[in-house]
Amino acid sequence: MKRTTVLDLRKKKADNDKIVMITAYDATMARLVDMAGADMVLVGDSLGMVVQGRDDTLGVTLDHMVYHCACVARGSERAHLVGDMPFMSFQVSAEDALRAAGRLVQEGHVQSVKLEGGSTVVPAVERIVGAGIPVVGHIGLTPQSVHAMGGFKVQGRSEDDGERLIQDALAVQEAGAFCLVLEGIPRELAAEITHRLDIPTVGIGAGPDCDGQVLVCNDVLGMDLRFSPKFVKRYASVEQVAVEAFEQYASEVRSGEFPSTDHSFHRKRPAKLARLY
Repeated sequence: MKRTTVLDLRKKKADNDKIVMITAYDATMARLVDMAGADMVLVGDSLGMVVQGRDDTLGVTLDHMVYHCACVARGSERAHLVGDMPFMSFQVSAEDALRAAGRLVQEGHVQSVKLEGGSTVVPAVERIVGAGIPVVGHIGLTPQSVHAMGGFKVQGRSEDDGERLIQDALAVQEAGAFCLVLEGIPRELAAEITHRLDIPTVGIGAGPDCDGQVLVCNDVLGMDLRFSPKFVKRYASVEQVAVEAFEQYASEVRSGEFPSTDHSFHRKRPAKLARLY
């Protein structure tokens, strides 16, 4: 089965064909997302919150990302795999960034890497792209800068902030990124950036005018009904189904209904001896 390539994704923008990106953090979820026909699977450092139970993504390490990328790669055959570069894996130097990106490709088996930031990350993007590793940019609400932003807040509301994000988008494109994630920005700004860029944009909380959309797999499935931000549309309520299933299992274990004979293994019966006459 042919895996989606950078060229395929660029063609989608040219053809006005929307790009579908979904996160995944393990082989099982990757297989399901792949079966659903997603164009891109993002192994996001959001796993720090979704899988590890943290309040933010800052505690996610490069080793964590390599491990989860490799798990996802084993479950996926068709989608283009993107691995997030975690906090402090690319901020110190372009050389550090290249080494981190190389690990995600060599050990995590992704096809591209994603890093947050605008003009400040241009040297890192150029170094990684120069080594032949495709890069996805990420501007707007960048979770690794949560403390500097004062929380998970929409960015680019003012004219000055919007212009800064436009310049960041152009700088990241010029540095060689083949795609750009726009997170938590006004719809009108996302539309303008999408129109001005030659590379595809993928939005999350950025309105419908981007070239594609990305959501976290757990949010799509409704696996945590406590989490319901404005930009998420829940397509299932797996939390409720799962709790009901676990409750029924617990009830049957306590009552002795499970496991039944049908769920048990048995000794082989000895062969009957032939009668002697």
